[in-house]
Amino acid sequence: MTAPVFVVEHFRAGDGGRYVLDGPEGRHAVSVKRLRPGEDVVLTDGAGRWAECVVVDTEGKDRLIVHMDSVSEEPVPEPRITVVQALPKGDRGELAVETMTEVGVDAIVPWQAARCITQWKGDRGAKSLAKWRATAREAGKQSRRVRFPEVADAATGKQVAALLAGAGFAAVLHESGEEPLAAAELPTEGEIVLVVGPEGGVSPEELSLFAQAGARAYRLGPTVLRTSTAGTAAAALLLGRTGRWS
Repeated sequence: MTAPVFVVEHFRAGDGGRYVLDGPEGRHAVSVKRLRPGEDVVLTDGAGRWAECVVVDTEGKDRLIVHMDSVSEEPVPEPRITVVQALPKGDRGELAVETMTEVGVDAIVPWQAARCITQWKGDRGAKSLAKWRATAREAGKQSRRVRFPEVADAATGKQVAALLAGAGFAAVLHESGEEPLAAAELPTEGEIVLVVGPEGGVSPEELSLFAQAGARAYRLGPTVLRTSTAGTAAAALLLGRTGRWS
């Protein structure tokens, strides 16, 4: 899809397929994008439902009038790819979420690893989580997705282990891995869960916990990537190898 994407809460069109996009999304379409009659747009709920529409008119600075014929639903992709992302320093967390969303990751789980410098506690944690979710939404729109990635609540090591135990393929990116991720046998359905550690690395205790849950350590490549880029690189590899990029 090349038409700009806007998020809606519902798809209730009026007589003749008339639909009014208003609020912040309507303001962005009219005042920032400056869309004009005849241009194409895509409306989505971010959960897989979407509609191709044509701009009919504008009203004021924040109402875009479009014609909507029908609503479609994008199938849930298989296999589902979840990245457990250790909390990076500064704004590198939002960078990781943005690029993973762009490549096509289905879910992102913030992880408070033992060696994370960044701590999500109280109001700061709530604000940081909100930033990650807003970043996923905006990156989903920018990359023309109609099914945005879910950003879960921050997880503990035990919660990550439970997630790994239920996966069809569970991997931890770590230098101790004897097998490259590029050579791993991957499922064609179910869920792939990939753990990306912090800058200080995954601790021995966490590696042991995850191994007990069925996860194996894998190498990504000959170079060392930062935590904010490793998940994106690994996800791109998995998306290509599973055929989701074919």
